Amino acid sequence: MAALKLSLLASLSSPPKFHFHWTGILCGGRTHSSIFLRNASTITKNNNKKKKKKKGNDNGGIVAAKPESLAEKMKKRTRSDIEFDKEQAMGYGDTASHVPVMLCEVLELFSCFSSSSSSPLRSFVDCTLGAAGHSSAIIRAHPELELYVGMDVDPIAHERARARIHSLCGDSSHLKAHIFMRNFKNIKSVLREVDEELLSSGVDGILMDLGMSSMQDAGEGWEFNRNLLENSHIVASIRMEMYVNHAERGFSVLANGPLDMRMDPQATLTAEDILNSWPDTEVGRILREYGEESNWRSLQNKIVKARLLGGLHSTGELADLIRNTTCRTRGGRQGWIKTATRVFQALRIAVNDELKTLEDSLYACFDCLASGGRLAVISFHSLEDRIVKQTFLNIIDSNSEDEKGEEGEEEQCREDVRNIRVDNGEREAWIKQMIQGRNGTILTKRPITPSEEEERLNRRSRSAKLRVIQKS
Repeated sequence: MAALKLSLLASLSSPPKFHFHWTGILCGGRTHSSIFLRNASTITKNNNKKKKKKKGNDNGGIVAAKPESLAEKMKKRTRSDIEFDKEQAMGYGDTASHVPVMLCEVLELFSCFSSSSSSPLRSFVDCTLGAAGHSSAIIRAHPELELYVGMDVDPIAHERARARIHSLCGDSSHLKAHIFMRNFKNIKSVLREVDEELLSSGVDGILMDLGMSSMQDAGEGWEFNRNLLENSHIVASIRMEMYVNHAERGFSVLANGPLDMRMDPQATLTAEDILNSWPDTEVGRILREYGEESNWRSLQNKIVKARLLGGLHSTGELADLIRNTTCRTRGGRQGWIKTATRVFQALRIAVNDELKTLEDSLYACFDCLASGGRLAVISFHSLEDRIVKQTFLNIIDSNSEDEKGEEGEEEQCREDVRNIRVDNGEREAWIKQMIQGRNGTILTKRPITPSEEEERLNRRSRSAKLRVIQKS
């Protein structure tokens, strides 16, 4: 009997393992906080995939997966083989603030539309106008263009781009240009305002450049190589202009300003609201998921402690907090700048609800394309690229209302989505692999990344990834 009791106690000493998955629901406080929980489940699923473990052969222990090698990472990208034109990049760039990334690749992917071909580029929309570098190049490369629409929520970019685009339109009597200070999520209402028939006929080309213009991202965001600028006084003037004009918007890591970070000045939520009012767990989630910051927990605790001393009210105070937290752990004297860049990025994404806005906008942009039209997206962050990739796959495989009941046709279309082929045709050499689906074709199975020459001369381009989809 004693032996039986001991065996029962031993079995109870190791309780069964239960796994609970939960997402905190914010209550009370500011109503803005709920908008970010929409992305939590999607990002959590992606993070869970990274936690796979494999069993060892000897004692059944857990062996961590080997880190991905550089060669394996390179296999997942398609390096652009288009020669980087330094003079062209500088010519279409606003040297006081911004040089367009992957300009040659953007021109190439829309080169299938030409005045000499059967399908000219008659309408084009730039959803992220910025300094109008890409747009200026497109307008000059396509004299057959009849309608141009540019959009940007940044009032400074809006004013500069308007003057630049209107000067180009003076050379073309048949080109009608419309510039709107709107977010790209409003593309349908913008096109309806231009011409209601555009929603039914569609446009030929749409571009989204998701990178922050250096007009917004001052300080650490300025990375254009000095080799591309011949005079040091130009470098100094660029830095000074960005520091003076845009520190008050809160985007700069190195220049002091208010904790704002709103892309749209008319919006209400600011980074200061998040840091001083939101629950500490939600602040930690933003740093972890949007900034992919490994030191998020320590930063979260420091931010909460700062609230007891009156809170954080300037970018300088936030930068000091990050510097004091990071220098003791890793990275040395300059390591804190990389951490601060990730923290500022995370807050900017949260303030502007960028990830959810991006997903909705991709669907809206595809709906606005004409048959054969193309949507090109340049992303600079892994979270953004992941959303672009998955949304493109969902778009080409989505069911229309009249096809939902036809199981045989639906299954056939799903097979088409998985039909990946290499295109070695002479028509468009830049297309390497495509994914064909019911509603369109993804022309970039793997994202195209800048050429080595562009990465060397323009550091801002190093994380750029270009994906293109064409409507059936």
